[in-house]
Amino acid sequence: MVSRGIKHRRVGRLLTEQRLTEKRNAASKKLDRMTAVEIVRLMNREDRKVAAAVGREIAAIARAVDAIVAVMRRGGRLIYVGAGSSGRMAVLDAAECPPTFGISRKQMEVLMAGGRRAITEAVEGAEDSTRNGERDLRERKLTREDVVVGITASGTTPYVLGAMAYARKRKAATVAITSNRRMPVARLAKIVIALEVGPEVLTGSTRLKAGTAQKMVLNMLSTAAMARLGHVYENLMIDMALTNEKLSGRAVRILAEASGQRVPTAEHALRKAGHSLRVALVMLKRGVGAAEAMKSLKMAKGNLRAALGE
Repeated sequence: MVSRGIKHRRVGRLLTEQRLTEKRNAASKKLDRMTAVEIVRLMNREDRKVAAAVGREIAAIARAVDAIVAVMRRGGRLIYVGAGSSGRMAVLDAAECPPTFGISRKQMEVLMAGGRRAITEAVEGAEDSTRNGERDLRERKLTREDVVVGITASGTTPYVLGAMAYARKRKAATVAITSNRRMPVARLAKIVIALEVGPEVLTGSTRLKAGTAQKMVLNMLSTAAMARLGHVYENLMIDMALTNEKLSGRAVRILAEASGQRVPTAEHALRKAGHSLRVALVMLKRGVGAAEAMKSLKMAKGNLRAALGE
C-alpha cells in the first residue's frame, strides 16, 4: 500500500510538471512589483495569444460542431462536464442557449463538480473524485445518442475524467476542451480541442487565458450548432424567447429586418402569430394568414427556409 501511494504521488508530480497551465510565465515574474498599467498591459498582450490558439483548433472545433448537430438531430442531448472555472464557463453557455435559440433546457445540460453550490463558490475537493463524475453522468441516464463535452484546462481533473470514461463506455460521442494536449482527457475523447495558450500571467490561474479560450470555443460550439440546426434565420435570432419587454421589442425589429416590412406591420403580424417569430415571418414574407403559415411550417417539418420557399 505504501509503494502504491508513492507511485500515485510520483505520477501526480509528473503530470503537474507536464501541464503547460502550471508553468511560470517569464514575462510576469515581477508581477507583484508592477504598476497597474504595466499589469493590465501585460495581460492584454498575453490575451492576444488566445485567439491564435483557438484558430489553430478550427478543424477540431468544426468536427465537434458536426458531432453535436448529428446527435441533436436524432433527439440526443449536449452535456457539458466541468469543474471550477471551466464548469462555470459551461454553465454560462448552457444557460444562454434556451432563451437565445428556443431549445428545451433538457436538450442542453451541465454537470458541475460540487453541484449548484459550486457555481458561485468553491466546493473543496468536489473535482477530485472520478467516481462522482461517473455517478453524476449515470444519473442523467446517458445513452449513445448523447454527446458529452468535457472541459478541463489541466486535462487531469478527476471529476471530468470519470465522466468522460463513462461516456466512452456508453459509446456516447465525446469531445474534450483542454489546454494540455498530452494529458489523460485527450485519450478519453474522440475529438480533442487543445487550446495551448501558454503559461498564465498568474501561475496556474486558468480562469485567465485558458478560461477565455474555453469561452470562445463554447461560443463557437453552441452558436454554430444552433445555426446548423435551423435556430437562426440569416444572422437573426428567429427562435428567441420573448420573456421581457426588451426582447419583445427586439423580436419586432428582427421581423421588420428579415421581412423588409415596417415595424408596425411586423408588430401586428407577431401578435396574430401568437408571438411566434417563425410563424410571423412566414406570414410577412408570403403574405398569408397565421393558419396558412403554421401549415407551411408543419409541412416543411419546421424548416423555415423550406416553408418560405427559399
